[in-house]
Amino acid sequence: MADNPIPQGKYTPAVRAGNLVWTAGMTPRNNGVLIKTGKVKSSDNLDDYRDAVRQAAMNTYNAASNTLADGEAVAQLITFTVYVNCEPDFTSQSKTADYASEYYAEILGEFGVGSRVAVGVASLPGNAPVEIQAVFAIRRTN
Repeated sequence: MADNPIPQGKYTPAVRAGNLVWTAGMTPRNNGVLIKTGKVKSSDNLDDYRDAVRQAAMNTYNAASNTLADGEAVAQLITFTVYVNCEPDFTSQSKTADYASEYYAEILGEFGVGSRVAVGVASLPGNAPVEIQAVFAIRRTN
């Protein structure tokens, strides 16, 4: 298992109830440090945010994976929400969220395609460009 993302406050990275896991909102932190900061602008090349969005998605997956017992695996992405720290005229939230969708599909195949919401917001913790919250289903492997 990968290390749990380091909480930036008084919360747990993921909470499990039965075979479902809800993650906290995850920013693009690696070892507790944001890999990118700042508002996303309409004039920006979205590819410049690819790694940050994927890091945030990876953090949700790692947090969910760390709730697993022996003989269990993440079975499916149920839903996720992508919050984009953006300027008011930015309208490509869903294109930004596509980087997370691509990541989940890479690691879970067809079961990595869940429902999603992409929302533009005025700010995020630490001036992160993106924050992702996800719900995953767990299955027994044996």
